[in-house]
Amino acid sequence: MNKEYISMSPELYRYMLSVSLKEDAALRQLREETAAGAMAVLQIFPDQGQFMKLIVSLLGARKILEIGTFTGYSAMCMAMALPPDGNLVSCDINKDWTEVAKRHWRNAGLDQLIELRLAPALETLDNLLAAGEEGSYDLVFIDADKGNYIAYYEAALRLLRSGGLVLLDNTLWKGKVADDLEQDPDTTALRAVNVHIYSDERVDSSIVPIGDGLTFVRKH
Repeated sequence: MNKEYISMSPELYRYMLSVSLKEDAALRQLREETAAGAMAVLQIFPDQGQFMKLIVSLLGARKILEIGTFTGYSAMCMAMALPPDGNLVSCDINKDWTEVAKRHWRNAGLDQLIELRLAPALETLDNLLAAGEEGSYDLVFIDADKGNYIAYYEAALRLLRSGGLVLLDNTLWKGKVADDLEQDPDTTALRAVNVHIYSDERVDSSIVPIGDGLTFVRKH
């Protein structure tokens, strides 16, 4: 290929946000509070959140599963696009981070749409399957510990309806996935899930270079 993607300089990124991002005040407050913390790097970019909110609307999603809550920004973005009778189940194990999330969800009037499951995500996924929820979700967003990405993906496909979407965050991993010298566990796990999805004939998929890499997977 003789074409390259345009380089996203800080100036260009600021310009893009200035003519694209329409961030709700509640989202901005949560993002700014999170940015002041030590683990701010775990939060998705605001343009990614807005893009995911648009996907929820385009999909007509009513039932969403999120694996990895952190302080709740991505859940809030997606919940804002749900209908009044919609539901978003969000999985995490960190009580401190999710207390921040719950406070902001409540202040935004979204707490009735979001159900937090504070337990290991694989346990929650097993419980959802055992409760008969297989094939009932419209959208699953995976943004948690990288070593379990393939296990999360496989459970997500079982819970997802035909035509539904799985979104996986961090699949370009700051470019490390393309560097053979990078052999840390997270990088190798992300390479593995990228190959796993690429080889999966049950789905159509595409990696979009937004944020740290966002993979779209549509279940047949």
